[in-house]
Amino acid sequence: MMLKIDNISASYGAIKALNGLSLEVARGEIVCLIGVNGAGKTTTLRTVTGMLPLTGGVVEFDGTSLAGRSMADIVRLGISCVPEGRRIFPNMTVEENLEIGGYIRRKEKTWLKEVTETIYATFPILKARRQQRAGTLSGGEQQMLALGRGMMSKPKLMLLDEPSMGLAPVMVEITFEAIEGIRRQGTTILLVEQNARMALLVSDRGYVLQSGRIVLSGKAKELEQSDLVRQAYLGMTAE
Repeated sequence: MMLKIDNISASYGAIKALNGLSLEVARGEIVCLIGVNGAGKTTTLRTVTGMLPLTGGVVEFDGTSLAGRSMADIVRLGISCVPEGRRIFPNMTVEENLEIGGYIRRKEKTWLKEVTETIYATFPILKARRQQRAGTLSGGEQQMLALGRGMMSKPKLMLLDEPSMGLAPVMVEITFEAIEGIRRQGTTILLVEQNARMALLVSDRGYVLQSGRIVLSGKAKELEQSDLVRQAYLGMTAE
């Protein structure tokens, strides 16, 4: 199992955000976490990346515990995160934003050039606009840049936090097509997404979070048929 999260707990001060949460992601999968705001989806990603310390439980990546490791060390192990809201650097060019994504391997010039060309092949618009300031890109183009920046370290596992947020419907489809393409290139993906319909469409398996706990899990197609998911997240009534 590439990523194993076992019975973890985490808090923001006195507020308990995760309470005994467990999930697994196998190599080559797309696994989604769905749930309403405040359910614990982003918090789960923060525990993996080391942004939020655990108060209990274990997070393992390829059999290695992530406890106490720095964020930079976690990136070196093979994990990257594309944060909610994209968090690009608006006054820097597209190319400079990508270079930041490859910072930990900045001395490997040939390697970085090859990865950059792979990203430009995946997102041709970024190559056309590589000298353009990132803040002048459209929302959809900025999301492509955020995905590309996440690819720059050539991660084994990519964590995606609400990649469809704020995008027009056509850009949502393009973004999820890109996510499927990233998986085809060999990257495993853990996807946090409020758009449950699109998340389940591209995922192999999924977990439903409520109040910091997993309340339902299974294959994506099975979750699509669940009354809980259909009523709460797909806007459908039980038949």
